[in-house]
Amino acid sequence: MMRARLLIPLVLATLLSPPVAAAAQETKAPSLAKRAIEGRFDIAPPAVVVAPPGPLPTDLAGRLARWESDAASGQQAFAAERDATASLVAAAAGAPVSSERWVVAQQAISRLTATRAPLTGALADIDRLYTERSVDEAIDGLPDIYALRERIAEMASAQDAILEALSAQLPGQ
Repeated sequence: MMRARLLIPLVLATLLSPPVAAAAQETKAPSLAKRAIEGRFDIAPPAVVVAPPGPLPTDLAGRLARWESDAASGQQAFAAERDATASLVAAAAGAPVSSERWVVAQQAISRLTATRAPLTGALADIDRLYTERSVDEAIDGLPDIYALRERIAEMASAQDAILEALSAQLPGQ
């Protein structure tokens, strides 16, 4: 009985398959081959010539030099404060939240964060300049601006990682 139930759909499918296949062969479906008219308008678009960016305008060279100097001084101040902060954070590692050692370590992290101000300010200024020049399509000097932006962003990213690692060592963070 169970076998008969399974065989009925199989037999019906077998009986119906040849007429369906034959009917599909008898219809005149359109060819998918390329027609003579097709391809007549395959014309390559004209090449667009884009002038490469020129050198950095002289009015921007001084600003970039100042931002690079600001970033370097921020990096030096951060490096000078980092070891003292790490020592205070290590001393507060087992201390309860809001204890004297924990508060001192939090303040040290805040001072370390404040030393980054010249670097983060330079990064914000150069981001603004890059965006303004991109929007205005003033591409002269963009490679120089972008290269400096990348160097400063890498410094900021490294400092972010240090601050996160120090904060993670404190209880309650």
